[in-house]
Amino acid sequence: MAASRSRLLPLLATAVLIFGACSSASTPSGSGAAPSGSGSASAACAGTGAKAGANLQIPEVEAGKFNVAMVLIGPHDDGGWSQAHYEGLQYLCQTMPDSHIAYVELVPEGADSEQVFRSLSRKGFNFIVGTSFGYMEYMANVAKEFPAITYLHLTGYKSNGTNFGNFFGAVEDMKYLAGMLAGSRAKKDGNPKIGYMATFPIPEELRLGNAIMRGVKQTCPECTMDVRFINTWHDPQKEREAADSLFAAGADVVFTGADTPAVADAAQAKGKWAVTYDHPTSCKNDACLTAPYWIWGPEYVRIAKQVQAKTYKAGYEYFDADSKAMGLYGFMDGQTPQKGVADLPAEDLAKVKDTLAKMLAGSFGRFDVFAGPIKDNKGKELLAAGAKLEQSDLDQFPPGAPGNTCKVCMYWWADGITADLPKLTP
Repeated sequence: MAASRSRLLPLLATAVLIFGACSSASTPSGSGAAPSGSGSASAACAGTGAKAGANLQIPEVEAGKFNVAMVLIGPHDDGGWSQAHYEGLQYLCQTMPDSHIAYVELVPEGADSEQVFRSLSRKGFNFIVGTSFGYMEYMANVAKEFPAITYLHLTGYKSNGTNFGNFFGAVEDMKYLAGMLAGSRAKKDGNPKIGYMATFPIPEELRLGNAIMRGVKQTCPECTMDVRFINTWHDPQKEREAADSLFAAGADVVFTGADTPAVADAAQAKGKWAVTYDHPTSCKNDACLTAPYWIWGPEYVRIAKQVQAKTYKAGYEYFDADSKAMGLYGFMDGQTPQKGVADLPAEDLAKVKDTLAKMLAGSFGRFDVFAGPIKDNKGKELLAAGAKLEQSDLDQFPPGAPGNTCKVCMYWWADGITADLPKLTP
């Protein structure tokens, strides 16, 4: 999930490739668009084979089909980030007649990923999606070599204006709402301490942490939040250890920015609370209050149809909650709030529901989450009342990219966060 989503995982030798095909005979199930995010794909779109390690095989395209390939940083069934994207790919397959899909999972960032993108391109895929920030430079390199192929990169900021575009969404909207729930829970429990298990010291993670804290303050003005950086997106053991550390330091509710449900397991063992991320099934036990999650399918279909029609304009897209491409588990249509939410004060739940309704209607978005006044955790006013941040402020560390500099760059912790800022590397 944007400024950055730098994902570091095992060497390409551990990669697994699974590929599948579908045609107009496939019946769209809508799984990628379902509010639960957990629908099942038709057999034709579920994947038909696997190759691993040194024997990794790049799939062939299917003649006469619209061929789509996706490169995943994690396992396709991780219950988090990669699974949400994989289900979006399945939804594309089910929805678009005569489409053929493939994916490569567990692909690390760096030069190895460039070889995967190049190999898929040589096979002749029409549309190639990369789902991690650290793929950006390598996809851009390959896009120059294959101008007839369209490339879509998730969570980055670069585009060549022709066949390489970037795409992400304002999940800070849902993190803000989850913060409201966490603050309410902590206040009711008489323990005004929140924990945030961040991944990498990048603008995205500071932005989401600040959105959480600003939401917390709506229901618990006295609450504070501690932060731990774990420098990984997918490591259940490290995630569990960091969650345990935050609980041991006194946190009543701990948020994760990583991909697995480990924080919910830790919360259950400690008799505390957790907020998971990326996929609704991550909120798997009663200790989980909620999960901000992604619904990629309709957005992938929207863009893929433009690619197929040759009307896609490569640039930078960043959508809010009114896209219906994200949700808050327990609060979307057909869902029931979790046990730890059901007994919260009625006025707090009404505030969450009313704000969510405004988000889905397009009248409250990321710039409202970050509307002034904003003070940092040192008491300095960053933004006056009535003012709002700009997109460049949300995305970047100072000074920002050439031609896209930021004024209130995302290098600050919001009032109430007790952690020091991470050191910036040149």
